[in-house]
Amino acid sequence: MEKYTEQLNTACEKFRKILESQLARVEDMKSQGDFTDYSSLDTIRIGIVGGDGIGPVITKESSEVLKYLLAEEEKSGKVEFVDISDLTLEKRLACGKAIPNDDLEKLKSCHVILKGPTTTPQKGSGVQNIESANVAMRKALDLFANIRPVRVPSQGINWTIFRENTEGGYAVGSQGFNVTEDLGVDFVVTTKQGSERIAKLAYEYAKNNGFTRVSIITKANVIKTTDGNFIEDCRRVAADYPDILTDEWYADIMTAKLVDEKRRKDFQVMLAPNLYGDIISDEAAEFQGGVGTAGAANIGKKYAMFEAIHGSAPRMITEGRGKYADPCSMLRACVMLLNHVGMTDKAKRLEKALDICMFEEKKLTITGRETGCTCEEFGQYVKDTLEKTA
Repeated sequence: MEKYTEQLNTACEKFRKILESQLARVEDMKSQGDFTDYSSLDTIRIGIVGGDGIGPVITKESSEVLKYLLAEEEKSGKVEFVDISDLTLEKRLACGKAIPNDDLEKLKSCHVILKGPTTTPQKGSGVQNIESANVAMRKALDLFANIRPVRVPSQGINWTIFRENTEGGYAVGSQGFNVTEDLGVDFVVTTKQGSERIAKLAYEYAKNNGFTRVSIITKANVIKTTDGNFIEDCRRVAADYPDILTDEWYADIMTAKLVDEKRRKDFQVMLAPNLYGDIISDEAAEFQGGVGTAGAANIGKKYAMFEAIHGSAPRMITEGRGKYADPCSMLRACVMLLNHVGMTDKAKRLEKALDICMFEEKKLTITGRETGCTCEEFGQYVKDTLEKTA
């Protein structure tokens, strides 16, 4: 191995820096305070981030619906909307940062954020390989819990997926390196604090919402250290909730069982590390009508961000189909945002209106093409429905 001495020394130094940053993060987690009490705030600041591709289209329409619901609160000063529309791929590439400094300050000035999908350059695309803005935002604001609900009442599906959001395979996804031209290395990160807090949130959610089962998803049979630690940490939390049934599934067989019409009705709350939660929640969304119908919450103790679970669909823009983009995922995210800040009555109104527009009445249909209605037309349909059901 002498011929690799220089490469190994360089790799060890890079690995040391990664470990140092993660140990510093552990210390930060140990010192964190309580969750934000929104009822105590004079003004709730809601940041609006359009994103890239179809992001500005669906975010504009969703924020208009949100502003319609919160018109009185905005007028009284209880709610303030903050425009962060310049957090674009072009600006990020020009700055060479996943989140430019001025945009990060704007994000941190808000309490909650409604964010459209952003584009992440892929290695080999000829574009600078900057980190995902999503991943960077989750880390910068410590949004450790990604929560993705999926409901299909006609099929007996009522799932909520709790995906750990700041660790796992995505934690240092931009910091892997090629040791030699033949050997590339990436990293999976798991901490006791990170696993325990996502598990605690999942079990509290199950307890407070009448769920009786939490399913922990890993590949601990193969990835024995990080996935093994995750499942052991979650088991310790589960012991504090004896009235909730806990079962354990490997990620591969879970993806199969979600397709099993008999077995899938049994699942309620699913708890998973970052990568598996990402994959399984996308699969789950297909039962509801596709990733375009599913919203997601990203929850931390101080900040929260709400978004669609799908990407920015740049092809729709290049093909001239952007105005036909489906806003339902972002509108579902608005329901979660309203619930999170304690405006549960307004959340229920919007959720009911979406159920009418998407599943029951269905006067308009979004197809992503000229065969369906436009994003703006669907947004107006939702506002009209809210007016009728007020």
